[in-house]
Amino acid sequence: MGDWTALLPRLSDADRRQVEAGVAEADERIRAVLRIAGTYFWGSSVTSVPEWAAVESWPAEERRRAALAMHRESADGSTPTALNDVVRSLATEDVPFTRADLVWCLEVVADGDGFDNGAHLELPALIAPRLPAAELAGLVPALSALVSELVDDYFIAAGPRRRAVTLFGRAIDRATGNRLPSSLLHDGDSFGPAVRADLGAALVAPGVAELLEHCAALDKPAATAKWLRRLDELLAAAPDVRQVVRRLLDAFTAHGRTVHDDSDRLLRGLVWALSRERDERATDLLARVTSSAAAAPRQAAGYPHAPRTAITAVRLLADRDGDVPLRTLARLAVTVRNKAVRSRVQAALTQLGARRGWSLSEVMELTVDDHGLGPDGRLPTAVGPYEATVEIVGDRARLVFARDGVALKGVPAAVKQSHEDDLAHLRGLVKQVGATLVSERQRVEGLLSEERTWSYPDWSSRFLDHPVTATYGRRLLWETSTDGQRWTAGLPRRDGDGWTIVDRDGRALAPGSVRLWHPVRASTADVLAWRGHLVSAGLTQPFKQVFREVYPRTPAEERTHTYSNRFAGHILRYRQANALLRARGWQAGYLGTWDGGYDSEATKVLGGGAWRASFDHALVDNPDPHHYDVEYCSTDQVRFARLDGTTWVPAPVIDVPPLVFSEAMRDVDLFVGVTSIATDPQWADRGEDRFSAYWQRTAVAELTPSAQVRRDALARLLPRMAIADRVDLTDRYLRVRGNLGAYRIHLGSGNVMMEPDDAYLCIVAARAQTGRLHLPFDDDPMLSTILSKAIMLAADDRITDPTVLSQLPSVRARR
Repeated sequence: MGDWTALLPRLSDADRRQVEAGVAEADERIRAVLRIAGTYFWGSSVTSVPEWAAVESWPAEERRRAALAMHRESADGSTPTALNDVVRSLATEDVPFTRADLVWCLEVVADGDGFDNGAHLELPALIAPRLPAAELAGLVPALSALVSELVDDYFIAAGPRRRAVTLFGRAIDRATGNRLPSSLLHDGDSFGPAVRADLGAALVAPGVAELLEHCAALDKPAATAKWLRRLDELLAAAPDVRQVVRRLLDAFTAHGRTVHDDSDRLLRGLVWALSRERDERATDLLARVTSSAAAAPRQAAGYPHAPRTAITAVRLLADRDGDVPLRTLARLAVTVRNKAVRSRVQAALTQLGARRGWSLSEVMELTVDDHGLGPDGRLPTAVGPYEATVEIVGDRARLVFARDGVALKGVPAAVKQSHEDDLAHLRGLVKQVGATLVSERQRVEGLLSEERTWSYPDWSSRFLDHPVTATYGRRLLWETSTDGQRWTAGLPRRDGDGWTIVDRDGRALAPGSVRLWHPVRASTADVLAWRGHLVSAGLTQPFKQVFREVYPRTPAEERTHTYSNRFAGHILRYRQANALLRARGWQAGYLGTWDGGYDSEATKVLGGGAWRASFDHALVDNPDPHHYDVEYCSTDQVRFARLDGTTWVPAPVIDVPPLVFSEAMRDVDLFVGVTSIATDPQWADRGEDRFSAYWQRTAVAELTPSAQVRRDALARLLPRMAIADRVDLTDRYLRVRGNLGAYRIHLGSGNVMMEPDDAYLCIVAARAQTGRLHLPFDDDPMLSTILSKAIMLAADDRITDPTVLSQLPSVRARR
């Protein structure tokens, strides 16, 4: 089972005979009772049936032998029930167990199989802490190694595993005199040993161990009144423990990595202890703990560092006053990927907003951190003789240095050597600003599914004067109205000390209510006019707005009534699709070849929290039965639900607001358009592949709305390019005339076909290159791919890539 077995002392033959004397007879007797009790439903504890009362009256020695018999059964038998309660009921305090009994039990554990209920650990864990310290001394190495193995054993259920670790830990502590329980801050993760080393004597100060054990014993996110009363008693009995609580939580925020489940439970209790303090420092620390607990590794965004702590901390943070809780929770609402934590963050924000009279969307808006940046998005700071500036350039934050007004290329060596703390702080600030920029981009784009309006002053202050949000707000198209009926679109322009909205001719519009422009509400002529204006003026939007795809309901969707099949039946590259789902804010269970993993429903909340879209997708089985990785998934229905109180109620497609419907369908189109196997130009070479028919059909299919918008963008961009005289746009293709041949690039899949026989030309570009061409948006990688292919094919006589050259008929003919 592990190295601990090699450290276990050997029993003498005499000791073994003494331990096993009468065990066989006791086994028969206890089994007879179990057979009678087996007429009951095994889901309940066997010790609760009437027949068990007789067992409880057996002499202590008889119960000892029966407990040993049931221990052996629990380790390698097949009795159809968990024996934890049976062993526990037999091994009461009056039973005279010995050191030899414990060693024998541990030998049985080492030789047996064990089950996930942990029943095979029950008896030795009960015996160990009862023995005198002198009898335990020689067993400490084996018990310590066993505990180290158990904390990493995820086969055993959390409850039985934690119980065994706690009881064995008490035995070790009795034998060694440890003042800090071994079961706390153990070596199951790097956090425990680091804290033990850093805090040292503080952890064994009077009252600390008792408080930590109490915190670790909290089983649920919500503490009971009884538990809280005991917590307050422990905090009052030893004043120094409050400082230890803060130091432990500070250490966790600096740890920055996932912690063991046992550490997570301890931290959850410590968060409750911190919540008893109401000062601002406690609120700031609670906010940092919440962020750290809810954070997740980049490669596993759905698995927070400390999920139990995060859920509790979110709840407690929502009860605090001030702006720190609002800002922290608002940031988490757009960065957390774990469904359980995210739902609690949104509930907490709703609670805070209701208390202050704000909607959830407004809460998110009013709590965007400015990080101390000025209206120009810059924060200059003196560092020795240098001026360091944290600034926002485009969509990114950066740190630059200057001296005497002259910009420097990098970080001065003197700053690295003499101002390490200042440099670390500034780099940390850049990282924080960058995170806020990412979350703000997602939040502002999400407003496109909402029917929100703002007063002119609120709009100016929240979207144009805020140093972070202004990065996006100043480049978006807005509408203003003085009566709420007629709306006129325009772009923000700085006029004196304030802002105004100007139309395409630069005329200022009368200030009134303001809302974010969406092409769903605009006429075709207005949409086309604004697209032309953006291209001619060389403006770049932070995300597709003017060139945004629109998805009106179709008659087919009205007939199906409750769902849309518009994007059903596609084959997607699953890993890429799942990553894109999460990046766009959809929550979905991961597909896999386990029970319940063959299909999944991805969901996203839209319309300011009032609507939810769901997108069904399913695993496509691998032809190799020994290959368990999910490579592909198939798409299915899109459905909608309306929030009614706290319940999501399915809604007919016809009732879904146009903005919500269009934004949801746009995302699903994006998933298909980016991750479909039809966009893989190498698929044509797979011959009889089972997806060939789908690939052939989809690679040249009619254009989806996203591809139609791409075509319109190309129609405006191509006349400005050097290859303008070599390209023509048709309904589905961009036709390119090279010097060696002619080609057609499909505007949906990006696949290339050579004329005149429509043979596929496989071009796999490492990175799309479009030179200095200005693009009105940068969130359509397929547009850049098509342009880069067109530029290359227009000069096909200069191609040097042997893989591409080998496919060109004119080159093959010369060979």
